[in-house]
Amino acid sequence: MIFLIPFILSGSSCLAQKKVKTILQNGKPISTDLFGVFFEDINYSADGGLYAELIQNRSFEYSPSDKNGWNPFTSWELVKDGYGIGTVSVETSLPVHAQNPHYVTLSVEKGGEGVGLRNSGYDGISIKAGGNYNFSVFARQVRGNSAPLEIKLVSKKGIVYSRAFIPELSGEWKKYTGTLTSDSTDAEALLMVVSKSQGVFNLDMISLFPSNTFHNRANGLRSDLAEAIANLKPKFMRFPGGCLVHGDGLTNLYQWKNTIGPIESRVVQPNIWGYQQSVGLGYFEYFQFCEDIGAKPLPVVAAGVSCQNSGGSWRIGGTGQRAIPLEDMNRYTQDVLDLIEYANGPVTSTWGAKRAESGHPESFHLEYIGIGNEDKQTPEFRERFSLIYEAVKKKYPKMKVIGTVGPSPDGKDFELGWKFAGELNVPLVDEHYYMNPGWFINNQNRYDLYKRTESKVYIGEYASKGNRWINAISEAAFMTSVERNGDVVGLASYAPLLAKEGHTQWNPDLIYFNNTGINLTLNYYVQQLFSVNQGDTYYDKIVTFQQSTNPTCLNDFTQAASCVKDSKTGDVIVKLVNAGNEKKTMDIDLSSFGIIKQNALCYLLTGKSDALNSFTNPQNIKPVKTSLKVSKMFTYETLPLSLTIIRIKAGR
Repeated sequence: MIFLIPFILSGSSCLAQKKVKTILQNGKPISTDLFGVFFEDINYSADGGLYAELIQNRSFEYSPSDKNGWNPFTSWELVKDGYGIGTVSVETSLPVHAQNPHYVTLSVEKGGEGVGLRNSGYDGISIKAGGNYNFSVFARQVRGNSAPLEIKLVSKKGIVYSRAFIPELSGEWKKYTGTLTSDSTDAEALLMVVSKSQGVFNLDMISLFPSNTFHNRANGLRSDLAEAIANLKPKFMRFPGGCLVHGDGLTNLYQWKNTIGPIESRVVQPNIWGYQQSVGLGYFEYFQFCEDIGAKPLPVVAAGVSCQNSGGSWRIGGTGQRAIPLEDMNRYTQDVLDLIEYANGPVTSTWGAKRAESGHPESFHLEYIGIGNEDKQTPEFRERFSLIYEAVKKKYPKMKVIGTVGPSPDGKDFELGWKFAGELNVPLVDEHYYMNPGWFINNQNRYDLYKRTESKVYIGEYASKGNRWINAISEAAFMTSVERNGDVVGLASYAPLLAKEGHTQWNPDLIYFNNTGINLTLNYYVQQLFSVNQGDTYYDKIVTFQQSTNPTCLNDFTQAASCVKDSKTGDVIVKLVNAGNEKKTMDIDLSSFGIIKQNALCYLLTGKSDALNSFTNPQNIKPVKTSLKVSKMFTYETLPLSLTIIRIKAGR
């Protein structure tokens, strides 16, 4: 028999698998939150991505210290049309808000056909004919007679697609709004703000949003990307990172309090991935999005230390980890406690009231919180993690805290992290691994052997190293073992979630996008099929693999299966994976489920090992939904390199 990827297994692994299978019992309760998503602001996932803002550097806060070559005018150009004369400068003396210090002063000596600013967005501003775009700006007139500002959407050649006017400006900072309706489609449009009158103007927070954001929310999310995430039907969403959370040094730790409230008061800062965060997509918006898609929120906070790869120290093996001084840890720990109050506290509480001020008096029903991310297991980390963990446990004893055991599926930090979690009795720990397809096939018994009395597992980041079908099918095989061990694995999420074409810091990713479209990977469809077809009870020995003409232990690992029941619908869901290159026959015994309806739903995903979806061929491979006749006992022949999901109506 020929296999597409090399699988190297020892005889002891095969014996261990057989032994575990004799231990597992039918009807085992598993996690109801098993499959979710992990959002990190990497690969331009937020600004220029999920966050629907179309203007880059809207508050003129870009800096060379954030990225070489950047400055407050990045993405902006001074416009002087029709012999106009004027200048523009950056000021800080009288800002809209102290936490957003920069703004521009536009001085128009001669208006001509317009003097002002032009923004190119994120690789252009994508607009559609008939589309409505909501504009806003903070502005004031410093000198000169009251004069209008003209707002325009234009092509690179200056063709005007839409225009609107602000008739006159106040002498004090004021927010002005309007709507632009485009008469054309252009993937690389520009926004212009100009004046044809002499005067001096201050401008800040120049913003443009499509009106059709996800759920039509103000300061909202890009609808097609948000829908793609929603269509995964995730049980939870982890945010905002990742390495983003503990940042590039202590001054770059993600501070959740800087991301809530009016957008003009939020603190812009660079992230560890080398670009800027407007934090327009902040903690309120994360919580709101979780609620909108029916996912439990899972925020992650730094454990009082920065990333061990801070300052590029990964190039020399680390460690750039820096620790918050112990005398400052009470304040930092209180910030974590305040976050939980912000999510769940009553409107009479300090931070519950701030949530209500944003329009959400009801609790966000936070159940999980992560402390730390892939942190080096140093004494400084352990001391600070303990302080935060004990404070959370004391004030919020029902909160499910998630610890961290390093960036790899084994090794020193992994072993020390698990030992430390056991000493503290941490409810869950966060395992990460990015491995080759063979690893996912070979490690299907990984969690069979975990002790059921220790911390539960959150597989917070995992992916096979690629987006081809061989990568996705190996992940599918592994996911059946995660489901089988849903009593010890409480949560699992593929990572990273999003990546913008031409701006990726990490591959592979689940969803690729550009300004005009999205590419749903084959990995995406595997995740979706598992997530949409989750259950809460696992049943063993429902599927039996028939021996091939050349039976080997190796052959067993190219076949994988799981069976769960969804108690809400009563459906029995059988997942069958064939990761080999020939057809495989599987026997399915449903006799223990009582009455079985013959008409079942069948979802099939199959393709060649090197197949993949792309922007040019986004529908190359996608699931095919059909009906299937089943009985209490039947045989199913799986296609080579296929994932089959059979959803059966059963008696209760």
